[in-house]
This record gives sequence, C-alpha cells and structure tokens, in this order.
Amino acid sequence: MGRPGSHFKTITEHRHLVCRYCFRLGLIRQGLEHDLSKYSITEFWRGARYYQGNRSPNDAERKETGISLSWLHHKGRNKHHLEYWIDYDLTPDAPFSMAGCRMPIRYVAEMFCDRLAACRVYLKEAYTDAAAYDYFMRGRSHLLIHPATGAEIEKMLRVLKEEGEDAAFAYVRRRLAEQKH
Repeated sequence: MGRPGSHFKTITEHRHLVCRYCFRLGLIRQGLEHDLSKYSITEFWRGARYYQGNRSPNDAERKETGISLSWLHHKGRNKHHLEYWIDYDLTPDAPFSMAGCRMPIRYVAEMFCDRLAACRVYLKEAYTDAAAYDYFMRGRSHLLIHPATGAEIEKMLRVLKEEGEDAAFAYVRRRLAEQKH
C-alpha cells in the first residue's frame, strides 16, 4: 500500500476509534464529525506526503518546511484541539499577548478521546493506559492552555493512567453530566 493508502488507513482507524469513544460518552454528533477535515484536499495530500506511520505527519511537514499548513488548517476547524481556543488576552497587564481560552467540557472530553485513540493507533502493541498522560505531561509546560482546561484534561488522562479505561470513561461521563446542571 502506498503512502496515500497507508495514510487513509491510519486516519480512518483513528477516526473510528474516536467515534467509538465519543459514543461511549454520549457525544454522538462530535464522534460522527470528528476529524472530517483530515479528508480535505488541504490536509489529506500533505498527510500522505509526510506519512510516517508511527507519528503525526504534521511533524515531518513542519521539520521539512518550517510550518505545517495541514496542522494550521486542521486546528482551525476542530474544536477538540486546545489550539483552536487560543485568542488575544484582554487582561490589562498582558496587552497583545495570546492566551488559552477555557474550553467547553464536551470538547475537552473529545480531546481525551482523541489523545487516547492517537496513542492506540501510533503505539500499537506498545500502548499502555499511561501513554496519553505521559505524552501530555512531556509537553505540558509548553502548551498555551487555559489553566482550568489543562487541569481538566490532565485529570482525565491521570484517571486513565492510574485506574484504567473504564474508570476514565466513567469519570469523563460524570464531568459531562455535572456541566449540564
């Protein structure tokens, strides 16, 4: 299978996992719409060109060209990415700086599903329930994320790491239910 076929298989496997995870949380529409932009011309062909099989092709595109046009397109269309929620900070002591805005809990839950699925797809047999948490924590200090959103996704991933998948999904369902009331 060539790069376009392998890339298609990888993004579809990831999308189907996220869809299944979102369904477990009652996020039906989000599951069905998850990452559809990856099939757009802008994202798909760059993803196929930079396909590696064990990590996001965006990193390879960024390394070769200095920018990932695929990522810029993707993050601007998918609310489950913390980068979608970056805007100007309007506090008086930080004029013209950027800040992470607080994400609605349903998108944090989808981000949880996305990170879990990405680790499963890319790590394959090496996957453990600690993988998504460990990956998040390695980059945590460099993220432009609202403190409450950062704490929320960190807690979800920590429950996954320490208590397993069933406990993590139960926790995320509780958080979703609490936000509805």
